[in-house]
Amino acid sequence: MTTRVRARRGDPALGAIALLAVGLYALFIVVPVLMSAWKSLTNENPLLARAGFVGLSNYREMAHDSALADSLGFTLLLAGAVTVVANAAGIGFAMLLNRTSLSFRMMRTLAFLPQVLSGVIVGFVWRYILARDGILDHVLVSLGIIDKPVTWLGSPHLAALSVGIVSAWVLTGFTTVVHLAALQSIPVELYQAAMVDGAGRWQRFRRITFPMLAPGTTISVTISLITMLKLYDIITVLTSGGPANSTQSTALYIIQLAFTDDRYGYASAVAMLLLVVSIVIALSVTALLRRREVDL
Repeated sequence: MTTRVRARRGDPALGAIALLAVGLYALFIVVPVLMSAWKSLTNENPLLARAGFVGLSNYREMAHDSALADSLGFTLLLAGAVTVVANAAGIGFAMLLNRTSLSFRMMRTLAFLPQVLSGVIVGFVWRYILARDGILDHVLVSLGIIDKPVTWLGSPHLAALSVGIVSAWVLTGFTTVVHLAALQSIPVELYQAAMVDGAGRWQRFRRITFPMLAPGTTISVTISLITMLKLYDIITVLTSGGPANSTQSTALYIIQLAFTDDRYGYASAVAMLLLVVSIVIALSVTALLRRREVDL
């Protein structure tokens, strides 16, 4: 009886924890966003004695900023490509690792390892691998795949490809775990019934596995997109946005504006743009994938 009364009235400790969580969220998320929104309306610069209110001037400047347009285009292309590759690879690895033996459990841990590592550490390791005359070049030359070392980080197209591959490698650890959890929630009876009906491996994947993975795919794709839209640490270590700004993401461009060019006001405006773009893309993709869940 006492337990029911407590459950009905609510636990004060849970209420305190919820209030603390809301307070921390407001302090570290809401307040900084509001401060950034205000700074985006000013010309704040550490070289100036006082910041002046400039209204929408920073936002009008963005319409004529070719560097911003290039960085935003690269960011969107990178986010889309890496999300597709990482989730496709995640589904494949999840199906391979969906076993109960000890060896497969160890392989799951290894698959998730890239996601645990710091982006800076990943960047330094892969920079060493992709360096001219680095490990990758030595392996490819010794196997006869290439005749001479390749400057993976020295040309715009190869540098962009290298950033995409490294980012997908890191993100695949997360997508594998999400899809593996979704796979383990599929009833075994469905596969047994399909096998009795004579369904092959591809038919079982198409009719059972892929549709039942829909909720996990929604989560994985959405988080992957958000992660890639704000990516900067791996790019900073690998290429520093080069060569010729070909791998400069919007997040990296914001950091450059703020801490190299000392244009805090304009950097805040670009940050608000990236926030809006991320929200629109995340909500649109989530709504689209949720509709797919309903249709299935």
